[in-house]
Amino acid sequence: MNVKLGVPYEMIIKKIIEKGYAGNQTEVIRQALLAYERLLEEEEVVLVNRGIKLEMQEIKAGRIKTKSLKSIKKKYKL
Repeated sequence: MNVKLGVPYEMIIKKIIEKGYAGNQTEVIRQALLAYERLLEEEEVVLVNRGIKLEMQEIKAGRIKTKSLKSIKKKYKL
């Protein structure tokens, strides 16, 4: 794969290599992709937890009704 990133990004890659964080351009890009993937996964966890918190607030406020597992099993004959 041959990628043309442009001068600003190439300078960043050069600095990272000069500081010893990576040995070459490929390592820099791999590390950046892994870091970005971790960032996205963390963001997804935050969003899911925020959704859970909002649902729990709705349940506690009585705006959402819940059912017991026992009643659901009975209803669907499980």
